[in-house]
Amino acid sequence: MIMKSSELREKSLDELNEALADELKKQFKLRMQLATGQLTETHLVKLARRNAAKIKTVLNQKAGE
Repeated sequence: MIMKSSELREKSLDELNEALADELKKQFKLRMQLATGQLTETHLVKLARRNAAKIKTVLNQKAGE
């Protein structure tokens, strides 16, 4: 699922940190599936990486405020 930056900006810091942890877990699982040849939808790896980057960007923006 694609996360929108506007939705992320509305979340609190705790919610963002939780979402980041979930996204990193998902990314790890996808990488392991890719390495073992079990993953058929390889685009999900890229999507998870981008979602994690979006969350980190919003966290950094909120830290600067």
